[in-house]
Amino acid sequence: MLEPNGHLVVVGATASGKSVVALEVARHRPGTELVSMDSMAVYRGMDVGTASPTASQRTEVPHHLVDLVDPTEEFSVSRFQRAARRVIADLSGRHVRAVLVGGTGLHVRSVVDNLEIPGRWDDLRDRIEAESDTAALHRRLAELDPVAAGRMEPSNRRRIVRALEVTLGSGRPFSSFGPGLSSYPPTPFAQIGLSLNRQLLDRRIAERYERQLDEGFLDEVRALAALPGGPSRSASQALGYRELLAYLAGKCTLAEAVADAVVATRRFARRQERWFRRDPRIEWIEVDDNPLAAVQEVLDRFDACSPQQWIP
Repeated sequence: MLEPNGHLVVVGATASGKSVVALEVARHRPGTELVSMDSMAVYRGMDVGTASPTASQRTEVPHHLVDLVDPTEEFSVSRFQRAARRVIADLSGRHVRAVLVGGTGLHVRSVVDNLEIPGRWDDLRDRIEAESDTAALHRRLAELDPVAAGRMEPSNRRRIVRALEVTLGSGRPFSSFGPGLSSYPPTPFAQIGLSLNRQLLDRRIAERYERQLDEGFLDEVRALAALPGGPSRSASQALGYRELLAYLAGKCTLAEAVADAVVATRRFARRQERWFRRDPRIEWIEVDDNPLAAVQEVLDRFDACSPQQWIP
């Protein structure tokens, strides 16, 4: 059992209320800072669609790993891991506690565990991406690295392409890097997950898109599309952005784009739930339509993981 480092990780599916709960915890425990574990919140100008903290929230409580790079850049998991490690080291050095909050499973694991992150082979990736049949790519991965293929859903194109890129580029099976995502070693981070029933989560996802459109989501995507060279591959694949970019390109109606985004996000939420549920170290809290009702329970977990030497 590792000594707690005083930091709490709050995970869960998109639209589960993680961010509002984390912010409320920080308000109740002055001095606490928040660290985003969202792979898309690192991009400047992608605030509405990623539900990034507002300017007033960021003034009230320090937030980290938000608005790090322009959306024309690629920001790999390894870059995220290095940036997060610097932030955590700084916070720990100042005896400042943090709540790490987000739903990007691989990025969370890259921080919580000492994962070995493989390099990148962009030209090779482009060649792999040229194959439009995701199922065919999954079959190819199964031939080269059956262990990795067995851990991925045949429809999860992004992970399959990455696994093929690493396997072919490095000459090593993707599954051979680090302890593997199926290993859950002791960690100094306390972890909790927020869980909503499926019907409620589906409704919250649809309602969030309606709210984001009212808040200027389409204008935000229009500005993204107008950038010289356009958004990077990663930025353009962000949920909601991808569908609205298709609408702006004349490929569908706005109603169709929003409907597609809702469906894709609901599928993503299912994958998030399955990903996090596999980790036995995460303690789960069931929440209803008011996630703030779970704040006291989260505060209790936060207080319980405080290092003894930090308690005044």
